[in-house]
Amino acid sequence: MKHAIIETGGKQYRVAEGDVIFIEKLGVEDGDSVTFDRVLAVIDEAGSKFGAPVIDGAEVSASVLKNGKARKIHVYKMKPKKGYRLSKGHRQPYTQVKIDAIKA
Repeated sequence: MKHAIIETGGKQYRVAEGDVIFIEKLGVEDGDSVTFDRVLAVIDEAGSKFGAPVIDGAEVSASVLKNGKARKIHVYKMKPKKGYRLSKGHRQPYTQVKIDAIKA
């Protein structure tokens, strides 16, 4: 099975063909295709190729399944005896993609 390590949104992901992953939000619509050209490594049965820092000509193509927001996390800050209480919520936007092909 062929695996690749890609970089997008400041994070690295190990992907294989057919994987569905959640990545940082991309500016694309549902149903569009996206290509990741920052491929750091490709691993398969024949061997491994590692880039310095990326592999020239390698790319991973994927299709966008949906854009959305993650579950809300609650942030609560308090300073005792000072009357300071702060409550915030945050929902991180994401893009869900399905890996179609790894070309190296």
